Amino acid sequence: MKLSVCVSALNIGKEPVPFLNALAASGFSAVEFWGWWNYDVPAIRDAAERNGQTVSAICTRFIPLTDPACRDAYIAGLRETIPVARSLGCKTIISQTGADTGDTRAVQHESLVRGLREAAPLLEEAGMTLVVEPLNWRDHPGYYLRSSDEGFDIIREVGSPAVKLLFDVYHQQITEGDILARVIPNVSLIGHFHGAGVPGRHEMTSGELDYASILAAIDGAGYNGCFGLEYFPLGDAVRSLEDFRAHLIARGIRAE
Repeated sequence: MKLSVCVSALNIGKEPVPFLNALAASGFSAVEFWGWWNYDVPAIRDAAERNGQTVSAICTRFIPLTDPACRDAYIAGLRETIPVARSLGCKTIISQTGADTGDTRAVQHESLVRGLREAAPLLEEAGMTLVVEPLNWRDHPGYYLRSSDEGFDIIREVGSPAVKLLFDVYHQQITEGDILARVIPNVSLIGHFHGAGVPGRHEMTSGELDYASILAAIDGAGYNGCFGLEYFPLGDAVRSLEDFRAHLIARGIRAE
């Protein structure tokens, strides 16, 4: 399993290229970003290519799938994102679901499924995977998709290998817990992971989650994608990442 550093979180509000260079010097070869429209994409592409780094994931436009009236705009945003991802050599696009509209859950669930089914052929043609992310309501009040169980149901109903779930361990620990009991039976439906320490969303070497055991179990279940490190470090970001990698290695966990 490859560790992917979320530059948008660990280097929040700062220029990305010097951080990419520092990550490369410390041996981190996969990076990811939130909204690509906030960055100088050619500069990131050039730095990643120079450093031999893979851009593992970027977000598509934050347009709600819960509202059928927004579906055309969502698809337009995805059409705009796909060539950006291609220019970065990125194969995974992260999608939010949008806010709860106040309509019934069944109606919003169906809107999500229909929108993702419409998106699927674009992704299949591009050779990319869209990963849909549940979020916890404590940090994101009013967001629609919070349950991984419903998320997995949505992915099954869409029925495309190009549409999977982003399982964020931080969010799901807050929302529902039982992380491995939810992940392991559904690992084939997961296209990307995120993690952060609970509580606080800080370093992954402290808190109530044993990330070494979690990563070992995910790896043992056959997952071979990226695990995104998406937290807000309390100290120096690169040192924090090095400490986490050393923690994994000390526990016998392969950490690329």
